[in-house]
This record gives sequence, structure tokens and C-alpha cells, in this order.
Amino acid sequence: MRALFAALILTAAPLGAMAQTTSPPGAAERVEAAPPAEAAKSSEAANPSAVAKPAEPDRGKRLDALFAALKAAPDKESAKEIAARIDVALTPSGSDTADLLMARASQATQAKKFDLAVELLDGLLAIEPDYLEAWNKRATVFFLRQDFSNALIDLRQVVTREPRHYGAWAGIAIICKEIGDEKRSLEAARHALALYPHLDEIEDLEEELSIKVEGRPI
Repeated sequence: MRALFAALILTAAPLGAMAQTTSPPGAAERVEAAPPAEAAKSSEAANPSAVAKPAEPDRGKRLDALFAALKAAPDKESAKEIAARIDVALTPSGSDTADLLMARASQATQAKKFDLAVELLDGLLAIEPDYLEAWNKRATVFFLRQDFSNALIDLRQVVTREPRHYGAWAGIAIICKEIGDEKRSLEAARHALALYPHLDEIEDLEEELSIKVEGRPI
């Protein structure tokens, strides 16, 4: 269940991919040496314009088109290709400082230093409160610590900011099932499938829960 959760809710640089990446020796130790505030200051000092990257003007329209295409995708393969493009479109932070903190949080998570990862993501969200991937990443770290309550809070932040984030809805479905709230799990699974009908794992979850919650049709 943990692997499925991480794969579904993460967009850019998923933990599964991070785990396969070889880090230079001592990378995790270097993460600890630079607290969030210092990382932000050093990045901004090196590049004063880093925090003010302009947003791509047609990003909203591009996402609208991609989500519409995902919903209408005729098969699983084409849906996966469209979903990958959505993941890329949702990922940019618009800030070199945010990217730096995210990279360090990913390194800390890879090293299973979850407290440090949360600290870094706390700092990131303090300066970029609307950065979806940061909420997503912190939800994953909380899940890995079995802190399901905080993981759900962060995933709710994701879907509040982007209601079409099928990965976050899928994550909510998985956690709710984990804690025994099958009704809310079913609702979240259906939200995810309304956005991404070919999401295999959630199709199976929805089918299982619909029988448990609603019973078999007569």
C-alpha cells in the first residue's frame, strides 16, 4: 500500500524514482548542514531574481486541455502519456529557492530522514504556500511515518488548490481505506476516476469498496 500511495500522489521526482538515483557520497549529511532559512538566503543571494520567475501565461489553458484529454483518453496507454504531461505541467515551482529546498527534502526522504524532510518542506511551504508539489511531497513523508492525519491534511490542501489533482484524490482514497473509513475512501476513489478513468489501481479499489459500502446490485 505504501508503494502504491507514493507512486500515485507524487508528480515530479517521485520517491520511487529518487530511490533509484545514485546520490554522491555524503549527500544526506550535506542536507543537514543547510537549514531551510539559510538555503533560501544563499539561493536568493546568488540569484536575486530567482524568486520572481514569471508564470507561463498559457499554463492554465494547457492544463485545461490536458485534463480534458485525460478524461476522454480511449485507452490506458494514451492516458498514461497524457498523465505524464500533466505531471510535468503541475511541477514547476517558479522559484530556484523552492527547487533547492525540494531537492534537499527529496534527498532527506531518500535517506529516510523524515524529520529533516518535513523541516525542509515546512520552510518551503512558508515561502511558497501554493506550491502543490511541496504539499504532495510532505503528505508522502507523513504517510511514510504513518502519520495519516497530517498526510490527509496536506492532500486536502492539494485538492483545494487544484481540484483536478487525481493523484491527491487517489492518495486520500488509499489513506482513508488504511484507517478504515471506507465510505470516504470510495468517494475519493470516484473523484480520482472521474478525472482519470483509466487509473488501474484505483479502478480496483473503487470496485472493491463499492461492494463493501453499497452492496452488490440486485
